[in-house]
Amino acid sequence: MKVTSTNIAKPTTILFRGKKVTTGIYKTPTNQPIYLGKSDVKDDEVTDRKYHGGEFKACYLFSENHYNYWKNLYPDLDWNWGMFGENLTVNGLDETKLMIGDIYKIGSALVQVTQPREPCFKLGVKFGSQKVVKQFVNHGFPGTYVRVLEEGFVKTGDAASLIEPAKNSLTTYQFYNLLFSKDKNQEHLALAIENEALPLGKRNKLRAFIK
Repeated sequence: MKVTSTNIAKPTTILFRGKKVTTGIYKTPTNQPIYLGKSDVKDDEVTDRKYHGGEFKACYLFSENHYNYWKNLYPDLDWNWGMFGENLTVNGLDETKLMIGDIYKIGSALVQVTQPREPCFKLGVKFGSQKVVKQFVNHGFPGTYVRVLEEGFVKTGDAASLIEPAKNSLTTYQFYNLLFSKDKNQEHLALAIENEALPLGKRNKLRAFIK
């Protein structure tokens, strides 16, 4: 995997159902390295701390390889890297191979794969249609948030090298399906609940589906 683009945002105010909302989803490429901190990316806008930022969502990665799929669906948008609100656009990121808990070295930072991105209305506003939220879920390739184990700089062209594979885990793709499926895979549930790379609150919610 290799970093295609580093992206950050300034606060942007959008209108949703008659209410003004400030968001950091409007990220654009930067020609400077970005600094991955323990709770967020330095100088990046993180407005809603309830759902963004923090230990398990310090930085968001999305695959360059999925861009063409979305460009075909929404050809009239002004396309650029960072379109999905990701801090790092990564070539070769494959959710069917990326394991929850994998530890990677990217630039001078050490990160751990945590949870996939669950889309909200802000993505719909950016894409000009709330249909994209359901489409994003159904597509099943959501990118991933990471926990920053060692802070550091990441720049375009940096490789993402697997340092420590996760044990007794499941892929990001499997976990995403688990989150949204009605009939939840019990084996995957067991793996997720015991996986400390996932936030405790999310693991506790999943316990309710154990049969």
